[in-house]
Amino acid sequence: MPRTMSVSDSIVVLAEPSLVYAHVSDPTEMGRWSPENRGARVLGQPRGAYVGMVFEGRNKRGAMRWTTRCTVTAADPGERFAFRVHALGAKQPRLPAAIATWEYRFEAVDGGTRVTETWTDDRRSWPDFVANAFDRAATRGHAFAEFQRGNIRTTLQRLKAVLESSPESSPADEAPQV
Repeated sequence: MPRTMSVSDSIVVLAEPSLVYAHVSDPTEMGRWSPENRGARVLGQPRGAYVGMVFEGRNKRGAMRWTTRCTVTAADPGERFAFRVHALGAKQPRLPAAIATWEYRFEAVDGGTRVTETWTDDRRSWPDFVANAFDRAATRGHAFAEFQRGNIRTTLQRLKAVLESSPESSPADEAPQV
C-alpha cells in the first residue's frame, strides 16, 4: 500500500500572526507544545529565525531518545516558517538522511491567527514496504503519517493553550477588564 507522504492540520490561536510566528520559529521553544520534542539548541548565532539557520532538536518517544539536525528553509515573519530534518543520532545527529520537512503557515483571521502545521515525509528513496515496516516498529504499530497526524493535533492544541494564556497574546485593540 502506498504511503501518505504529507499530513497537516490547522487551529485558530487568539493572537496576532507576528506573535505566533515569533514563538513557533524559535526552535528552543518547541518543547513547550510538542509531544516528542524536548527543545533545541541553535548552532551559531541565535538571532531570530533565518533561512539557513541550523539547530539540533532533542526528542523523546517512550523510552527512545534521539537528536536531529535541522536547517530552516523558510522564515517569513508572520507568514511561514519551515525546516528540514536531515540528520539524526542517539546523542549526536551523525547519520545524514533525508527525514522530514516541517512547515508552519500563519494566516490572519478574524480575532487571531490560523496556524497550519504540515509534516512531509522526505524518505522518498525508501521502498514503501521498508518504510511501512520501520514506521510500525518506531511508532508501535502506526504509519508515520497517521502517527504525525496525532502529534500535529496535540502540538497545535498545546500551542493554542500556551499562547492564549500568555498576557502578550491579548489583541491590542481589546480594552482591559476593570
